[in-house]
Amino acid sequence: MKNPDKIQKNATDKTPMSEAELRKKLTPEQFHVTQEHGTERAFSHPYYNDKRSGMFRCVVCGTPLFSSDAKFASGTGWPSFTETEGTVTTHDDSSYGMRRTEVRCANCGAHLGHVFPDGPGPTGLRYCINGCALDLDTEGKSGK
Repeated sequence: MKNPDKIQKNATDKTPMSEAELRKKLTPEQFHVTQEHGTERAFSHPYYNDKRSGMFRCVVCGTPLFSSDAKFASGTGWPSFTETEGTVTTHDDSSYGMRRTEVRCANCGAHLGHVFPDGPGPTGLRYCINGCALDLDTEGKSGK
């Protein structure tokens, strides 16, 4: 993580738009994943295999979340990253009879995916993120 002090565990959701505005801005799948904590089908979004350089931003609010430099091929069918830009929050998730750690955008509270402790070094983390929750900015690699 670039700046762990920015990561706020269990931060309050801060979605700045109404549900009607979000439904207008997002596709039905993006809305389901980011607002209803859904999951896209594995291998269904092209970002899982995208090798372009850039900054992966929150599809809801545009916050820089993951650099392409932290992306790796996990074989899971979802974009996977070893670290964040310090702009996510984590939350306990016990849905579906599993114990997982949910990842959300720290700015707007959008559900992004989950983080697991089975990633490559040096962090050992695998941020398994729904591609439809991301927007790849190939011009803004620095995240600024």
